[in-house]
Amino acid sequence: MELYDKIQECTAYIQSRVAEKPSIGIILGSGLGNFANEIEILSELNYTELPHFTNSTVKGHGGKLIFGKLGGKNVVCMSGRFHYYEGHSMEAVTFPVRVMQFLGVEVLMVSNASGGMKPGMSVGEVMIITDHINLQAEHPLRGKNDERLGPRFPEMLGAYDKELIQKGVEIATKMGITFHTGTYVGVQGPTFETPAEYKCFHLMGGDAVGMSTVPEVIVARHGGMKVFAISVISDIGYPEETMDAKISHDIVLQKAAAAEPIMSAIIKGVIHSI
Repeated sequence: MELYDKIQECTAYIQSRVAEKPSIGIILGSGLGNFANEIEILSELNYTELPHFTNSTVKGHGGKLIFGKLGGKNVVCMSGRFHYYEGHSMEAVTFPVRVMQFLGVEVLMVSNASGGMKPGMSVGEVMIITDHINLQAEHPLRGKNDERLGPRFPEMLGAYDKELIQKGVEIATKMGITFHTGTYVGVQGPTFETPAEYKCFHLMGGDAVGMSTVPEVIVARHGGMKVFAISVISDIGYPEETMDAKISHDIVLQKAAAAEPIMSAIIKGVIHSI
């Protein structure tokens, strides 16, 4: 079955069970699942019941689509995302974004936990993503292009919407939140970076590094969506003298959860302003 047909089948299934038409999509990153509590939930669908959906195998990621209202807008929220390093194909990783596109989503809000590489960053702060560097092993648009999904060569100069970035900056500033802006480096994982890799990514222009987000953003732009993305800094990898002595997935989850209220406040503010 072609990808387009899979998308249509899944979209039709959802529309037969959910009355609301979402205009905003949200993807929650590691340790950030509690953000779903901010949503006035109207419907929930488990990934296991959705045609052609896969499921997350990573601790800290749920497994359901949540439909409801936030900031006066109809939203659909992925509580738990898929990663290439889990063994999923790029088609599977980005399939939910394709479905969001055909459900009517126009703006995608993406969150993640990442390792900071920008001097002056501290664990628990957030970074509004202004650009990315794609170092993942596979590209989600590789292969024959289907014009029903998007153009062969999508433009990425405005991958992260400048107006939404400005709104996020204004909201964080007004709230007195310590935040950063910068470039996110997307890597395959699942290993955390070596000191030399952190330094390399910093020298090439990266400010934070993680194992997600880039594939979803590429596919969202392919489908014509605007994107706003934010990272919670869960560890520091550069400069080396400030590097965390120990890092693990459990630590990332703890640090991300602690910073979740800050991230939530910015995302809610941006959604309310749209």
